[in-house]
Amino acid sequence: MAIPMRFATPIKCYTSPTIFNSTNDHHHALDASYIQRAAELSDKSACFTAPHPNFGCVIATTTTSGKVFGEGYLYAEGAKPAEVQAVEAAGEYCRGATAYVNMEPGDCHGDYTAVSALIKAGISRVVIGMRHPLQHLRGKAIHTLKNEGLQVDVLGEDIRSGSIEDALKACRVVNAPLLYRSASQVPFSVLKYAMTLDGKIAASSGHASWISSKKSRSRVFELRGRSDAVIVGGNTVRKDNPRLTPRHGGGHLPTRIVMSQTLDLPEVANLWDVREVPTIVATQRGARRSFQKLLASKGVEVVEFDILNPKDVVNYLFDRGYLSILWECGGTLSASAISSGVIHKVHAFVAPKIIGGKNAPSPVGELGMVEMTQALELNDVSYEQIERDMLISGYLQPIPDMRPVIPSVDETSAIDPSLSPYDSPIIFFYKTWDSYGSFSNFSHHPIRLPDENGHYVTWSSVEHYYQAHKFVGSSNPDARSYVEAIHSAKSPEEAAIMGRKLQREHPDMVRGDWESVKTEVMYKALKCKFSIYPHLNSMLLSTAGCVLVEASPHDLFWGGGRDGEGLNYLGRLLMKLRSEFLGDDDTYYAEVSAGYRES
Repeated sequence: MAIPMRFATPIKCYTSPTIFNSTNDHHHALDASYIQRAAELSDKSACFTAPHPNFGCVIATTTTSGKVFGEGYLYAEGAKPAEVQAVEAAGEYCRGATAYVNMEPGDCHGDYTAVSALIKAGISRVVIGMRHPLQHLRGKAIHTLKNEGLQVDVLGEDIRSGSIEDALKACRVVNAPLLYRSASQVPFSVLKYAMTLDGKIAASSGHASWISSKKSRSRVFELRGRSDAVIVGGNTVRKDNPRLTPRHGGGHLPTRIVMSQTLDLPEVANLWDVREVPTIVATQRGARRSFQKLLASKGVEVVEFDILNPKDVVNYLFDRGYLSILWECGGTLSASAISSGVIHKVHAFVAPKIIGGKNAPSPVGELGMVEMTQALELNDVSYEQIERDMLISGYLQPIPDMRPVIPSVDETSAIDPSLSPYDSPIIFFYKTWDSYGSFSNFSHHPIRLPDENGHYVTWSSVEHYYQAHKFVGSSNPDARSYVEAIHSAKSPEEAAIMGRKLQREHPDMVRGDWESVKTEVMYKALKCKFSIYPHLNSMLLSTAGCVLVEASPHDLFWGGGRDGEGLNYLGRLLMKLRSEFLGDDDTYYAEVSAGYRES
């Protein structure tokens, strides 16, 4: 994916041809057009920033002949903020200019990088498309900017003219996954299917290639590329043997997920090839243990549920930090997902073909409805012709509009469980956007440490350092190129993907003592991080008396696991480091570690 474009010279802005009746109407329409542009920019990072929001920033003037001086968007989790990119692009033109952001800046790490960039650059006014939906970030940037003397206007609050509705909608749509996650505690789930004009997704024989046109299938690849995961049922694996890859040339590859109660699945399938893209099989506890071992030997992750159903699966994916899920399943599973209330949006590709067949499958199975008045209606429906096909899209559940109500403290825990008005003996952390997200290895806090030759090297994050050191000191001289590649990774997420993939595919390149030294490597990086950033040190020390748990549901070494079965080594190392900073002895660390295991 390309790095955000920077403008060396001013360019003309995007203006509306509307005739204005007043100066205010004109300025508000211009504000709206710039906010829409910020939303368009932010959309370029769809799924690359997950689980963070998509951020875009435009720096411009609001005179009659408005001009854009700088633009930027958040490339990936842990990368340079959109506001910083835009400020760097605009340079001296920032003084007295207006910054437009589709969403309130949400610095998760306590250093307020994005907000500070706007203040230091001399921006005089900031227009915000929508407040941040996460309660521990909502309103903080606005308050800081106002305290520094900047004028801050929020669409729908300070700017209310009729010309802003399209801009407001654009802001909500581009971050719809985050809004659903914040409001409903589930990932944004989209059901996609292709059917004939008479409502069939396959012939009576099961043959389904191809219902839709080549361009429609390309659109499906784009949908996959904008999703964190793609879900299918066992029947789809048996009949279609899909790959479920985007095949669009982009850098994001969603996780493939198969839901199968009985694991009646083929031993050979495209989805079992996990060299490029991971696959998770969700099944019922105890199903075909021998087949589970076979999948594990191929590198496929198997997750067991007491009772396999869409609701529990999406709850699990929520815990893993996924924002967007694409369902490409058959009628039985899609009906179950709709009945469970987890489907938010539908994309239906309708081809001008008739195939008939009494037993030919339809896209949605039995929902138990007996009257047309019970039919579910889509909201905000759109229609698009793609060659000879028609794409019909709409929402089963409207995008949450969080403008009218800012929850009180008592309501906070109902919207974001990580927050509570009461003190808790256990502090959970996982993704960098959480209240204690700075404890994550993926937080954007560069560290500087000496290499094996004593030369100091700057690493973009703890994750960069950790992943690269799997290959530092390897007996294979070619491993050095791996270290350099990980060091240059554009984000912690990319560093992690690269390091794990190289370790899996080239175990001969990994240093021979890695398993015995990896916790030591991690501790050295953590100690550097929490030593050089005062606000992080203060945050860690403020947790004294609390058990720290990395709430990863799938990493049973560094994280706590789904049900506390994980070893939680990241939390343990942070507690050990905290004790060292506090001057405590090992007794305190042993006590809190034991406390977590017992809980």
